Amino acid sequence: MSTVIEDITARKIFNNRGEETIEVDILTTSGFGRASAPAGASRGKAEVAPYPQGGVDQAIKKVEDLIAPELIGLNADSQDEIDETLHEVDGSDDFRVIGGNTTFAISLANAEAAANSYGTLLFQYLGGYVAHEMPYPLGNVISGGRHTRGKSPDIQEFLALPFGAESFLEAAMANTQIHKRIGAILKKRDKLFSGGRSDEGAWVANIGDMEALDVLADACEEIGNKLGFECGLGVDVAASTLWNAKQNTYVYRRDGEKRDSGEQLEFISELIKKYHLVYVEDPFHEEDFKGFAELTKKVTGCLICGDDLFVTNKERMDHGIKMHAANAVIIKVNQVGTLTDAWETIRTAEKAGYAPIVSHRSGDTCDWHIAHLAVAFKSPIIKTGVVEGARTAKLNELIRIEEFLGEKARMAGLETF
Repeated sequence: MSTVIEDITARKIFNNRGEETIEVDILTTSGFGRASAPAGASRGKAEVAPYPQGGVDQAIKKVEDLIAPELIGLNADSQDEIDETLHEVDGSDDFRVIGGNTTFAISLANAEAAANSYGTLLFQYLGGYVAHEMPYPLGNVISGGRHTRGKSPDIQEFLALPFGAESFLEAAMANTQIHKRIGAILKKRDKLFSGGRSDEGAWVANIGDMEALDVLADACEEIGNKLGFECGLGVDVAASTLWNAKQNTYVYRRDGEKRDSGEQLEFISELIKKYHLVYVEDPFHEEDFKGFAELTKKVTGCLICGDDLFVTNKERMDHGIKMHAANAVIIKVNQVGTLTDAWETIRTAEKAGYAPIVSHRSGDTCDWHIAHLAVAFKSPIIKTGVVEGARTAKLNELIRIEEFLGEKARMAGLETF
């Protein structure tokens, strides 16, 4: 079966926020692949540059003038060669010449084209026929911080994780019911609640952090009891967006609180204890490996996850492992630009006992590839929203994968709790 790349096409499309982004088609002798790039509202400083100067238009021109001539004629099933060529064409250490979103779309489209050439699904092509573990969906149900405008919680995301479900379909259904129940609770508590939602489809309400956690806890308990399995609570603090470097404090504007690093440690520890949190993402700013390490040592039964801390970067992952900072890592391929780069970080994390959590971004498209990446990479959790269209596309694809696997499908292991 020939997988020689015959043509590459790049175009401008729009994500769920109406922002411009890049989509790439790759045609091989016997297959086809298409992928588009997402965008984050809060980006880690160590992420690769999303686009070259000139934005999406310039990125498309780079594909046509620089990248396509180098890739056409290569074999799509040589993913490492494709990704290394992208590094060589760019020549920088952060993809600022051609853009990390450009390389992301090409890398993913190439893998899809190779899988299509062999007549296999992407998760099987990347993970082999032993890939059969389904991730638990981690869903944002209440938004705050930079994901909102106006009055809202300081913490960026309040998350549901139905880790007691016996199938992905059950877990996805639990999250939708939790989301719906939270909407009803918020409406009952506040007659002025408008039913507004963030980019990810999570509710936006005029409540504080503690009230949001109370609402989330009530909804998770009620739906968990109804369905007969446990639904856990989590938060994405996005602490880098709260950190004031000049004052050396985390500023919680709504509550009028300022917390230094020690106070932040105690605050997050108390939240974990009081609400039995099973997941906490970015509880400290992106350079505070020490704070992550102290929290990881202090608490049990909770995944302490780094997103801005690691930005899917192997070198930062290596440093975190040496510091014993966190025990889970967010995987966003466009933070590093290519599948090969992300895979190296995943392997590094897994060897050290860290849970790799494949994740969407707040500004996303209906591209479904991360559903396949989560299964291929044996990610125990996929962070991909609950009800918004770009999230539903990924959830529905996982439902299809589970159906395709049939009796072989099983939920991934979550040994932390």
